[in-house]
Amino acid sequence: ELQLVESGGGLVQAGGSLRLSCAASGFTFDDYAIGWFRQAPGKKREGVSCISSSDDRPYYADSVSGRFTISSDNAKNTVYLQMNSLKPEDTAIYYCASVVAVSACPTPDWKYVLSYDLWGQGTQVTVSS
Repeated sequence: ELQLVESGGGLVQAGGSLRLSCAASGFTFDDYAIGWFRQAPGKKREGVSCISSSDDRPYYADSVSGRFTISSDNAKNTVYLQMNSLKPEDTAIYYCASVVAVSACPTPDWKYVLSYDLWGQGTQVTVSS
């Protein structure tokens, strides 16, 4: 079955780092587009980053650009989100999501939640001040 599983969340102090993992099963990374989203209490789910097998570059939300880095290990069918210089406002449940069998991050808006058809269960990231 097609499945995404996030891991790596936890509690970290402001300024610290975490690396989230998104492990995919049921499909390979020959053609993929995987995004990271987050949802904080009382807020809408927002796009954080997206990476694909065909786009020339990954995409980042302005709020995380320069601090977060998305990467993939295609042999392991895993996408990572390295989060550095974490801030309390980064506290949220982080989800990875995939556009199955599509090789580019969704256009015209990679942040559009409904463009993604497979979601993980989420992993909690808490950044203390």
